[in-house]
Formats: sequence, C-alpha cells, structure tokens
Amino acid sequence: MPTRPVRVAPSLLAADFSRLGEETRAVAAAGADWLHLDIMDGHFVPNISFGPVIVKALRRHATIPFDVHLMIAPADPYLQAFAEAGADLISVHPEAGPHLHRTLQTIRSLGKKSGVVLNPATPVASIENVLELCDLILVMSVNPGFGGQSFLEGQLGKIAVLRRMIDAHAAQGGQEIALQVDGGVTARTAPRCIEAGADVLVAGTAVFGAPDYAQAIAAIKGTA
Repeated sequence: MPTRPVRVAPSLLAADFSRLGEETRAVAAAGADWLHLDIMDGHFVPNISFGPVIVKALRRHATIPFDVHLMIAPADPYLQAFAEAGADLISVHPEAGPHLHRTLQTIRSLGKKSGVVLNPATPVASIENVLELCDLILVMSVNPGFGGQSFLEGQLGKIAVLRRMIDAHAAQGGQEIALQVDGGVTARTAPRCIEAGADVLVAGTAVFGAPDYAQAIAAIKGTA
C-alpha cells in the first residue's frame, strides 16, 4: 500500500450556501487539510458558483490552505483577483487559455502555488512540458460543472500514469507535485484513488452531506 500522507480537501460547492462562513469553520475544525473552492462561470462549465469576493470573505474563517479551482475561461484576467482574495493554490484547465505555460508562470509570480486540471477527456500529454511549473495536478473523475456525480472508473488509469510521471520528475530532482482527484470521491472510492497514486482527495457531498464532518473526513482518509 502507498505510504504517502493523504490530505482531504472538502469541496465548498456541496456546503450550505446560506452558511458558508460557518461551514468553512466547521470542516476546518473537523480536520480538513485544505478547502477546495470551485469557481464556475456558466461558460467554461454549465454552472455558476461564486467569485473572488466570496473567497475573500471566507478567508477570515479558516487558516487551512484555500485550494481554488478555476473552471472559467479565460482564466488569466482573474488570477490576480483570486490571489489577492486569499487563494493559496490556484488551478487552471489547459483549455481555459492559449498559453498554459504563461498562466502557470503568472500564478507563481503572484506568490501562489500553481495547479493544472485534467478533465476526463484531457490527455496526460497536455502537461508533460509544464511539469516544472506545477505544484499540483488535479484529475477530474467526473465531468466538471456539478457536484454529486458518480465516479468515472476509467480515470484510475490516468491517476496511475500521472503518479509514475510525478515520481520520475522527483527522481530527477524536480519539485514536489501533489496529485489530486475530484469527483465522486467517497469512503468507497477513495482507497482506489489512493492505491492508484493520489495523495489529495476532494470530497463534496461525502463530507458536507454527512452528519459528522470529522468522521466523514477520517473515513475518506481510511483512518476512521
């Protein structure tokens, strides 16, 4: 079994939107390692969530890292706003702009960690030439845009390929790269993601839909 520490990043998209501050404090107190914030524009994905004003408002409610996933196009004009709002890590899709390398450079220049997101149909080859600028690679195990979808089993192979790529990069002296999975992650699917090589798990309804957030997070980590 893998010995890498596993982190859980509850997705705020599944929280009670009438109590976002309280929900943020609650999952932080329950042992969440990161808070995952899905930013949707109704254009790149078929839904609208919230923007940097909400991220900034939530920042004072928790000290855990804010993991901001930009499902918007174009992403570049909004990088500085999310950085200033309190994001610790900003992830973008290769399809959300013409120059992925430049986008990742910009995120780094803002003093933030940078991530790349691979949709189910996005090939691993799309990020081979930007690994040195990645602090995180996020594998979508559902099509982005809505919470509560079923886990796409076919993405396990992609996770395994990326784990080998990341390990080879590290063996050559490269920086640490987290491997994250988002979509349909539950206590049942989490062990397979971890076995394939993931070390950060995004869970929405599996956490916010549970009566006990701490127990839910522990179950996903396999420590319950």
